[in-house]
Order: sequence, then C-alpha cells, then structure tokens
Amino acid sequence: MLANMEEAWYNTKRTYVPASGSGIREEEQSAWKKQERTVGGRWNMLIQENLDIQEKLRILSDAAKYDVACTSSGVRRGGQKGSLGSASEAGICHSFSADGRCISLLKILFTNQCIYDCKYCINRRSNDTLRTAFTPEEVCRLTIEFYRRNYIEGLFLSSGILNSPDHTMEQILSVLRSLRLEHHFNGYIHVKAIPGASPELIEAAGFFADRMSVNLELPTAEGLRKLAPGKTREKILIPMRQIQKGIVRQLEQEGLLEKKGISSFKGEALLPGYDKRVQKNTDNQASAEKSRLPQGQSTVRKQERPRLIPGRSVYGNYGLGRTSPGKRSFVPAGQSTQIIVGATPENDFHMVTVAEALYRNFGLKRVFYSAFVPVNDDSALPSLPGGPPLLREHRLYQADWLMRYYGFQASELLSEDRPNFNVLLDPKCDWAVRNLGCFPVEINRAPYGELLRVPGIGVKSAMRIVAARKSSVLRFEDLKKLGVVMKRAVYFITCSGRMMYPVRMDEDYITGCMIGEEKLRTWELEHRGMYRQLSMFDDFHLERQPSLTPQEQTALLTGEM
Repeated sequence: MLANMEEAWYNTKRTYVPASGSGIREEEQSAWKKQERTVGGRWNMLIQENLDIQEKLRILSDAAKYDVACTSSGVRRGGQKGSLGSASEAGICHSFSADGRCISLLKILFTNQCIYDCKYCINRRSNDTLRTAFTPEEVCRLTIEFYRRNYIEGLFLSSGILNSPDHTMEQILSVLRSLRLEHHFNGYIHVKAIPGASPELIEAAGFFADRMSVNLELPTAEGLRKLAPGKTREKILIPMRQIQKGIVRQLEQEGLLEKKGISSFKGEALLPGYDKRVQKNTDNQASAEKSRLPQGQSTVRKQERPRLIPGRSVYGNYGLGRTSPGKRSFVPAGQSTQIIVGATPENDFHMVTVAEALYRNFGLKRVFYSAFVPVNDDSALPSLPGGPPLLREHRLYQADWLMRYYGFQASELLSEDRPNFNVLLDPKCDWAVRNLGCFPVEINRAPYGELLRVPGIGVKSAMRIVAARKSSVLRFEDLKKLGVVMKRAVYFITCSGRMMYPVRMDEDYITGCMIGEEKLRTWELEHRGMYRQLSMFDDFHLERQPSLTPQEQTALLTGEM
C-alpha cells in the first residue's frame, strides 16, 4: 500500500491534459457515475465512487498545480519531543520544479468539485472532468506518511467549493484540527481561506495554520465579473481583512507591533492618491472593504519614502514569525494572495498598483503572480499564440521585490504614460537609465537607501558595503568580493570620486550596453523547455547575422581565404 502511495506521489508530475471529451477510456467510463445537477443552470459532473487513496491523490494533486505556493514558511518553530515536523525556514520550499513551482510541500486540493464556473479554472463546474474528494482522515494520513519519508516539509491545502463555502471550510478545519491535535503534526501548513465562509470558521483555522491565503484572482472587479461570475470582490476582501486584524491582535498581545514596523496600523488606511468610490450606504461593510483597492487607473501622488531596514519589508512584517511548539498563534507566517497575469487586459502598472495597495492596506506577506495558462476553451478568454506570459510574470516578481525590500513605489517603476515593463531590461535597470540624474553614486558616502537603487547592488551587498567602508576606503576591486555585480553597477557608481572607466552618461548608450546580457536571460525565459547542444559558434542561442558572406565562410573553412 505504501509503495503504491509513493508511486502516486511521483506520478503527480504528469502533465494534466484537460479532456474536452472526457479523456477516459470507454472501459473506464462504467466506473464513473455521471450526475446531473443544477446550480445556476444545467451542468454535468463525473463523480467517481469508491476511489482508492492513490487515485484520489493523482487527481487532486494534479488539479492543484495551478495554485502558486513557492515561498518560504516565514516561521521559526523548531521540533518538539513527542511531535512530528518542524517549520523552520530552512526546511520549507527549498526545492523547485523545472517550471519554478515549489515541490517540497504536499500540494493538493481537498476536492476538485466546485459550485463556481470560473472560465479560467480547470475545475470549473461546466468542465466534463473527473471529480473526487478526500476525507479529512485521508489528508492526514497522506501528510504524515509523506513527512515520515522526508518527501515533504509541510502541507499546502486548497479546495474547490463543495456544496457551500461553510461546508468546505468545515472540512478544511477538520483536517487542521486532526493534524495538530490528534497526530501532533508540528510542520508547516498553508491553507486557503474560503471566501464567503463564516468568520468563526476562518478564525478557528487561523490558529491551526501557519499561513493562510485568499486568492484575489484578478486585479479588477470588472475582470472578476467577466471571468468568475460567481465570485465578488467583497467576498474576497472581507476574509483578507479579518485575517489581517487577527494577526494585528496577536502582535498586540505579544507586544510586537512596533518591532514589526506596523505600530501605526488602524485597519482603515487607504493608499494615497486613489479616489475613494462614493458609497451609497456608509454602514455597508462589504462596500467599504471593496473601496480598499483601486478600481481603475489613477495617478499615485508622490509619497515620503519609507524607512529602509536591511532585510525587512518596507510594509512591515505582518506575522509573528516564531512560535513555540506548545502554543498556537494566529497565522504566524502571515497571509498571501495570488493574481492571474494575462487573463484580462490590465497592464503592468495596474498590476503593481494593486499589489502595492494590498501590501500597504491589507498587510500581505506576499503577492504571487501566476501567468495565465489556457486550460479551457472559452470565447471570453484571451488567445495566447506565444504561450503563457512567463516573461511578464517574471518582471512583476522583480518589481514586487523592489517595492518590498528596495523602497521603490509603483509610480516610480511605471506610469500611465509608460504602463508596461521593458522587455529587454529588468525594472531596476530600466528605472536607472531613465533617471541618470540620480547617478553616479559615490560608494564610500552614499546612504543605504541610495545604494539599493544602483543596478547590481542588492540588499546583502549594500549591507556589506555599509559595514566595510567603516574600516577602510572601498575600491572597485573590493566591490566584487562584497557581492556587487560589476557589469551592471559600473555605469552608475564612483569610488573616491572616480568611475572605473569613462562612461558616457547617455540613456541610449547605457541601455545598449546592458541589453546584451539581459537579452540572453530573456531568451532563456521565453524558450523555457527547449534544449539544444551548446556550440562555440553561436551567440548563446541568439540569432545573429553573419559578418561574412556564404562564399567567404566557405573559403575560410576550406583554407582558401
């Protein structure tokens, strides 16, 4: 039995092929019971009866692969005698699959049955897909057995909506309670909070889970109405706000609000520069929650730059981060969300503006971006002849990091006049060449915040520079040892008032010099999954016009030249 479970675990790497027919052989069809139900219309669902746990694992782990969970745990809770597991930061999400997804968590759905008909989702109710559901005991058994074999460091549990949000959340809560109290599982657990579930259920789940997340899905309410008609912005933001307030209460009890950098939180802050929507009923909590995020494009007023503390998010640390094994805290690793990129026409400026609002006003630990993968045929979905927008997803992650740890604001990276990221340059380099008036920066005198804005200097290298220059004057040869990427930084820095070599401070010139290395990374990202023999005669897979004519090349090779 256990050998079969191990085989099922490795089979989760199979590529899911959505069946527009059903994808099942005729001899297997008799094993499936076809039920016809009505939930806002007629729909068919194939529900398998009496499936064994291996087959459930194969179906429900495959259905969960579009949930993004590649993050560290954010919890420093060690092991305890008599308990299983440890949620220390070194053990969670330390390995990744070829497409960048984390594989160290057991990532499954509780069920792939769903009452919603989201057009982008493989588990939409109108899909003729095989359906099943775990029992709470089965999820616990899988988690414990896989953990004992060192296959996983924790559990990522999401779910379709089975019968109702409350019923689904009750099942998830049953799993959490059993793992923590009956099996004494002390490892990392990340669960999805179900929008529309009662606050009492979400509150209870928060004391058993390390991290909770509520997927925003799409950046605008209009996009949500178009592609996910059963969901509303209010239902998504209300549990998000509840989790945030619960974390703040926990930090207040621990006396850590000021230490975490969020002592000024009141729970009602709005991002400056966004127009408040006129509310017909100011007592309507749902309407008030909806106004916390921007509804359309708008210009962000220039704000005072936040104080930069090395290694800490500028938005504060919403999460206890450390818990004792015998004491349960409320969502100690904080909350996150996921936004689908490319399913709706919003530009990059709108995406980073929404992310900035989420960090500032909802205390999120992470915003994950998921490139839209067309798994369904629907006229409302965009056609992607070039495949999923992986490069755009990559640029959004880079910008997200700049906003959280480098002190950048969304309005600095993009604007309404320049709404999308540069394809050939990363956001930091693109900002630098557009703001050459801020450079060059003197390495031996510049404050930490200015060093962070230099391309090629990251958080760790900036900290090392600040520490090293206290004891000696830094030279260019010292910077590489401190972790500075000189091929990017050389255009923007001086040491003792001198540049490494004369550089023309011209946007076009510097851009042209930097595009060479960035073009290689862009090609590799866009052609992920394509492999070829490395050759001495090609330019790192890039197409290049030969400088010699075919006749001259032949003459050169034959020695007649």
